[in-house]
Amino acid sequence: MSAPESARPELRRAESLPDPGRTKPAAAEADRSKPAAPEPCRPASPAPEPARSTLPTAGPGTAGRPVPEADRLYALLRGYEGRAAATGGSGRDPVNLPMIRHWCEAMGDASPAYRGPDATAPPTMLQAWTMGGLSGHPAGAGRSAAYDEMFALLDGAGCTSVVATDCEQEYLRPLRPGDRITFDTVIESVSPRKTTALGTGYFVTTRTDVRADGELAGTHRFRILKYRPAQRKKDAERKKTARPRPVVNRDNAGFWDGVAEHRLLIQRCTDCASLRFPWLPGCNTCGGAEWDTVEASGEGTVFSHVVMHHPSFPAFAPEGDGGPYAVALVELAEGVRIVSNVIGVPYDRVRVGMPVHLEFLVADPELELPVFRASESG
Repeated sequence: MSAPESARPELRRAESLPDPGRTKPAAAEADRSKPAAPEPCRPASPAPEPARSTLPTAGPGTAGRPVPEADRLYALLRGYEGRAAATGGSGRDPVNLPMIRHWCEAMGDASPAYRGPDATAPPTMLQAWTMGGLSGHPAGAGRSAAYDEMFALLDGAGCTSVVATDCEQEYLRPLRPGDRITFDTVIESVSPRKTTALGTGYFVTTRTDVRADGELAGTHRFRILKYRPAQRKKDAERKKTARPRPVVNRDNAGFWDGVAEHRLLIQRCTDCASLRFPWLPGCNTCGGAEWDTVEASGEGTVFSHVVMHHPSFPAFAPEGDGGPYAVALVELAEGVRIVSNVIGVPYDRVRVGMPVHLEFLVADPELELPVFRASESG
């Protein structure tokens, strides 16, 4: 990023230097036959010193480079890198079988490794053991003053909205029932200012070191975007918003090929015959890598659902006004579950156990999606 105008050194020609490409016309007319006597050389004026910025630098790793005036906030935020976000935290409960069972049921994970007397916890539960629940952590075990100060700076700069973007976990040892969990969290990094479709702000990454009975068991990096919301478009423009495109990769391309043919395909493990959805590269029951597909009948029931009120998103609402609209977890007749929209009834009439059947919605000329239609009499 270039320095502000006031910080740029002006480039000036050195004074008193002759221009070798020009001569004085009068002298040339007076005597063209005589060679012109060379002008005495005069020392050039010293070049001006570059302007020095008094702005704060961006801290470690930047070799003292000045921070542009436009992003003084970033320099302040960098000062929080490496500071504690939480210290001396402890899990509300030891690792235990009931929580493991609830997790596996919610995730549809039937691995025998998570059952019985030698059970271990699913590795992806790492963060779950550090959560305080609805009542939060005990007094004195919450976020640090440094973390709250950093958020106050962001709020004061207009970055009042927050969205979680991604997480990254590393597992060093399995967690077993009875393990006591402790953890510490550090503010690992703050990004320079970024502009996204949501707005302009800063990505903040924290790293939590999770210990089991004092031994490091894993790390959990969690990244959020703290941002100033972008200005809303006019209503007429917002109604033209297209649905986000699904991410198609080599693991799920077969599913989207089936949707293009108006077929809802479920993976089936050829080793143990377990059905799985969403599509995965391996069987979550036996670990087998080979599979074929079964076409779903299209019949199902609403297993659970939520009603989206905010933020409004016209592309997901049938009337194009931004919502509310219903999002359901539909249990198919084959036993697997899929997240989709429920159409055909008002959002407040959707209920658990409601029968639904598969349809394919033409969202726009380039996108068809599986949705489920219900009827109020159903």
